[in-house]
Amino acid sequence: MISWLAMAVVVGLVLAGEVRAQDAKDARLAEARKMVDGLQPQAGEIKLGDDLATLRLPDDLRYLSPKDAATVLTGLWGNPPTEDKTLGMIVPKDADFLSGSAWAVIITYDKDGHVKDDDAAKINYDEMLGDMQKAVKEGNAERVKEGYAPIELVGWAAPPKYDSIGKKLYWAKELKFGDEPEKTLNYNIRILGREGVLVLNAVAASEDLSKIEAVTPELLSAVSFDPGKRYEDFNASTDKLATYGLAALIAGGVAAKVGLFKGLWIALLALKKFIVVGIIAIIAAVKRFFRGTAA
Repeated sequence: MISWLAMAVVVGLVLAGEVRAQDAKDARLAEARKMVDGLQPQAGEIKLGDDLATLRLPDDLRYLSPKDAATVLTGLWGNPPTEDKTLGMIVPKDADFLSGSAWAVIITYDKDGHVKDDDAAKINYDEMLGDMQKAVKEGNAERVKEGYAPIELVGWAAPPKYDSIGKKLYWAKELKFGDEPEKTLNYNIRILGREGVLVLNAVAASEDLSKIEAVTPELLSAVSFDPGKRYEDFNASTDKLATYGLAALIAGGVAAKVGLFKGLWIALLALKKFIVVGIIAIIAAVKRFFRGTAA
């Protein structure tokens, strides 16, 4: 039989372990709050890149610089650091980055050339969805190898729509990570310019779709290329054309256009209910492929 003294020792060890675990949790929370306190949200008119584009934010939205965006994405939300730099992120005015209901719109720029939109009316979105689901499924082996949960692309949360006047494309995907009971929303906006595409990826939980949809008109009107960088500024005699069209932007970059899904894993990096869709990672991989075949 176990003596009372032995039982007391066991209980003491368990309690001590719980105390240490709580202390570690409190320390992590204090560090996270310090990161949040160091953020410097900006309001009003914001210049993006080197005379690339301008944000004119309504009062209910704020902008975080690339440095602050990295703090949120890596320091607070646990995404691995990446060499690909963002142009910052858009967040709600009252954003609580330590809350499960927080959401953000990450801004990047893909300078792959002028994307022609003449395939807009020809895209079969149901067929495309099937190809994307297959690609995500094939990429799960690599994800699991890297220590991440497998992903299921459930379907469109909002099917793609294209504004041919404003040259703006937007859609939403619904995904499921591993055994997580709740699904994750990835809302995408692409704004076509003279030399490339502004990429806006909204990340949130699926139950926040209504919030993202409500703010989408504001986002679409808040972002515009600067004069000289606009879609209509394209000069066919001097400017580079992208090697893909709208379908590739939706399906995940150049890989969708040239059939290179196999062997390329879509870099969906998960923490709790947040994700970052690594479109840049896919495009970089395809660029390496083209350099290799051209050699």
